[in-house]
Amino acid sequence: MRRTLTMAAAVAAALLLPAGPLPGAEAGGAAQAAVGRWSAREAQAFWTAERMASAAPLPPAEPAPPAAGPSDPVVPPAPEAGPASPSTSTPPPSTSTPPPSAPPAPVRRPAAVLPGVLPAPATPGVGQNFDGIPVVGRMFVVKGAGSYFCTASVVASPGRNLVLSAAHCLLGADTRRVAFVPRYTRANPQPYGMFPVLRDAAGRSRIWIDPRYRSRGPDRAAGLDVAFAQVGPNAAGVPVQSVVGGNRLVTGAGYAHPQVTLIGHPSSAARPRRCVNRTTKFTSRDARIPGSFLRIDCTGYPGGTSGGPFLVRYDARTRTGDVVGVIGGWKTGGDTADTSYSSYFGSDIRKLYAKAVAGAKAG
Repeated sequence: MRRTLTMAAAVAAALLLPAGPLPGAEAGGAAQAAVGRWSAREAQAFWTAERMASAAPLPPAEPAPPAAGPSDPVVPPAPEAGPASPSTSTPPPSTSTPPPSAPPAPVRRPAAVLPGVLPAPATPGVGQNFDGIPVVGRMFVVKGAGSYFCTASVVASPGRNLVLSAAHCLLGADTRRVAFVPRYTRANPQPYGMFPVLRDAAGRSRIWIDPRYRSRGPDRAAGLDVAFAQVGPNAAGVPVQSVVGGNRLVTGAGYAHPQVTLIGHPSSAARPRRCVNRTTKFTSRDARIPGSFLRIDCTGYPGGTSGGPFLVRYDARTRTGDVVGVIGGWKTGGDTADTSYSSYFGSDIRKLYAKAVAGAKAG
């Protein structure tokens, strides 16, 4: 995930999920997920309230790092930390720059906002823990006694079944038995159930990452640190977007936004974190990590927050907004907990989204 202090940690973050089959529940625990299957019911059978409460951040993986170029030193992996009535009407995804006259994010009345939604902080850039919003949640994986990692959010799509995160979160050789849990908190771990990342007939998880990110690695392809995943319905058979709504994907919107809501799940926190501030353009001067990125100063976004959305025009009524970035990219999201980055959502991300939509439709 994110919050790496060295280049070695950035490599480890990109290889978050380990190779090889993931074990099921230990003896005496919940029923194991059957080979070749992974459904919401199986996810919930494993993820009891007790197991979710005792889950640990996903331990670091140790596969080989991406191939190094002539001037790129190979460094060993280092640990990366990873924690701690909904709307069904969402705008369609957008693939164009919003018009200059687009209205600013709505003003929220402190005494009338919906439960779990804080008013905008008095000081821009100051993060606050809160009870979350339905479209953002934490990712859990069946590994050992159970682990969690990264943040993801629902993105509006025709199939109503896509979530958005960072590529380095979902790059591992084996991402089987991963589930998205919207609006997770320690006090209320499954308010809307669990939504499993689906697998195809060959057992591969339905995750879309730009192939250049896989081949070049998290530094040289930092501008492509974005992933989409298709999730199945919850145990009641309802698609995730129909349950919690979805943010609209916006590409080509530029780097500077006057008011962005940043949401993520810090590794050690019982609740997610929210912050509002402006974004600016950051251009790397490090030839090993080329590109330009969105940058936002928000306090308290350590490991676990990777993949968290950058939202503009957030609507407190629908509890959705336009997503223009996710925590990732520059050093997989930043090398301090108080400044976060995102890959730029341009034509490459628009094409990746279109590929995910088509792939999810094809089944």
